[in-house]
Amino acid sequence: MQTAIATSPETMSPTAAEPDVLLAVNGDRLAFERLYRDNINRVYAVCVRMCGDRSRAEELAQDAFVRAWERLQQFRGDSAFSTWLHRLTVNVVLEAQRSERRGRARTESDDVLDAAPPVTRREHHAERMDLAVAIAALPPGARTVFALHDVEGYKHEEIAEMLDITSGGSKAQLHRARRLLREALA
Repeated sequence: MQTAIATSPETMSPTAAEPDVLLAVNGDRLAFERLYRDNINRVYAVCVRMCGDRSRAEELAQDAFVRAWERLQQFRGDSAFSTWLHRLTVNVVLEAQRSERRGRARTESDDVLDAAPPVTRREHHAERMDLAVAIAALPPGARTVFALHDVEGYKHEEIAEMLDITSGGSKAQLHRARRLLREALA
């Protein structure tokens, strides 16, 4: 029989507050499965918002959990496991996007890579575009910055560092995304 150790909230490490994390770090696959079930919806939602494609988001969410399992020993407990997993997920999506861009033919111009399906103004309320569809239709750069800034709450400086762009470029992409969304949802 295990006995509970009394600790105050100030002295309790995130790992102690999340026993499944401690068990998973020590190789317990069932504990990691519980962490998966507890976090899969949030991880998938981040992936969908960042990539705009539900089937690709499923792949990326799985990739994020594979990466989490592989790097679980690196989790120091300085933050909640869900916070660590969120950042890891964002990095997985960003790496996949970079890889996809590198894999495209070098002859394509940036305008072609950033081309979005035409967004037309709908006259009838019943025909208005759903927000999720409008976000998915954004050009990849604008969609990524929109998701990181307006949905996930990152600052422009953080986004610039993650995407290897300037903070001004991040602001410009966000402005572009918001303008396109306003047009699509009008």
